Amino acid sequence: MRKSLLLIAASALLAFSCGDEKKETSTKTVFNYNEMAGITSLDPAASSNLENIWAVNQLFNGLVQTDDKLNVIPCIARKFSVSNDGLKYTFYLRTDVYFHDNPAFENGKGRKVTAKDFVFSYNRLFDAKVSSALSLLNNIDRSEKTNYSGFAAINDSTFEIYLKEPFSAFLNILTMKYFSVVPHEAVDLYKQDFRRNPVGTGPFVLKMWEEGTKLNMIKNPNYFETDEKGSRLPYLDAVSVSFVKDRETAFMELLNGKFDMLSGADAFNINEVLDKSGELRDVYAKKFVLQKQTFLKTDYVGILIDENIDIVKNSPLRLKKVRQAINYGFDRQKLITYLRNNVGVAATAGFIPKGLKAYDTDKIKGYTFNQDKARQLLTEAGFPGGKGLPEITLHTTDNYKEQVEFIQSQLAEINIKMKISVDKPSVLRQAVASCEYNMYKKSWVADYADEENYMSMFYSKNFCPAGFNFSHYKNPDFDILFENAIHETNDSVKTVLYQKMDQMVMDDAPVIPLYYDQIIRLVSHNIEGLSTNPMNLLNLKMVTKKQH
Repeated sequence: MRKSLLLIAASALLAFSCGDEKKETSTKTVFNYNEMAGITSLDPAASSNLENIWAVNQLFNGLVQTDDKLNVIPCIARKFSVSNDGLKYTFYLRTDVYFHDNPAFENGKGRKVTAKDFVFSYNRLFDAKVSSALSLLNNIDRSEKTNYSGFAAINDSTFEIYLKEPFSAFLNILTMKYFSVVPHEAVDLYKQDFRRNPVGTGPFVLKMWEEGTKLNMIKNPNYFETDEKGSRLPYLDAVSVSFVKDRETAFMELLNGKFDMLSGADAFNINEVLDKSGELRDVYAKKFVLQKQTFLKTDYVGILIDENIDIVKNSPLRLKKVRQAINYGFDRQKLITYLRNNVGVAATAGFIPKGLKAYDTDKIKGYTFNQDKARQLLTEAGFPGGKGLPEITLHTTDNYKEQVEFIQSQLAEINIKMKISVDKPSVLRQAVASCEYNMYKKSWVADYADEENYMSMFYSKNFCPAGFNFSHYKNPDFDILFENAIHETNDSVKTVLYQKMDQMVMDDAPVIPLYYDQIIRLVSHNIEGLSTNPMNLLNLKMVTKKQH
């Protein structure tokens, strides 16, 4: 019989404690982490998934960045201003930022960054063959009024961006890694292979990348940021990324000291490592720190409600009261406690997750477990006691099968019959985008820290497949509030508008929010300064590692 992971782990811990004589003699500090999903590109223009973003964040910088509380703060831009009409953004650049040394430059020496580099970098994002950021550029004014550019280098240290109309989320969008600065010399030299030969300004420089095997980055000795005492960042000498796909193997490597961190509830067996209260079991608490943090990610069940689509015309899901009954029909807290070991927060407020300003359990009333209320709603919808209600199919992927089976069993108690279909992730993604499924399990992770990112999923002009309104939700009152919010520059007014929208979505129930996820990391005790943030961005420039 196969030994349990717990027994193997205990043996590994014992072996580790007995092997102190095998300490590394090197004084170099290297942060090691595993990336199960792999990395496909180190070009910031292609940083559309978390795996790529984590690596790109070590190599590149943009005009602005977010702190751990999601405030937008300066980066390469030492300060910035917005015109009164909200149409012109002006950035005043630092004059001490240099690209990494690289053969692309004269004598291999990295040159100073200027405003023209941002013009080049941003114009490059309009090329669909290069960039995944096209939809983020819709509001850039490239009309005759701006000489068909949208961006301008006023001088070496002043960069301007012009918008068609005010957009309150724009500064947050600029914190995304797409908007990093890249040098034209390296793009011209490496062309499509820039993805493997990244040249940025970040705290680390690419040393070596064997795709699917190992990626190594070393300290950038010319990095411009310093700590509070004026010491130059980063503190680490290097970062090493491995690509072990099997989570048990990766966990063993963490126990043996090869990795300094594992991140994500899928990266290790949470049932083995955490107790039901969500805390580390004693055997692991001696060696690791458990980092748990609010994550801008809402897991939900989506429902296609557009009666112009054939599969919706005769579906009971077209009826609001049936959707509301399903929302009331299962216990979200039980799902979190027993199936996720208390990783996450039951989604009993709106679709906007904990961590954003508009999240407020007092202002937005979602759904709690109330099967009596669900039965009442079914009766009002014309299905007393569930009689006459056709079977509903819920599409999911293997990762979430256990969760949806839990929902299925609880809904059966109120005679809502649910069939589960398990699809490959790529099949589910394509089918949902093509309006082929009535009901599906998905999650939404924020690309940037603004409520617009969530509420845009319910704006009628964003119907899929062109946009991300997978439910085809359409509410004229919602649309008016949404358009007001994206043009609103007063934060407190904007927050109230998004709360009103979120309540509308809850009342109309085109989605069934399940939980607001949490970031979870196992970090070795000898690592310090590894902060977390609700965007789950990996920031290693302030990290130190004690030698064993």
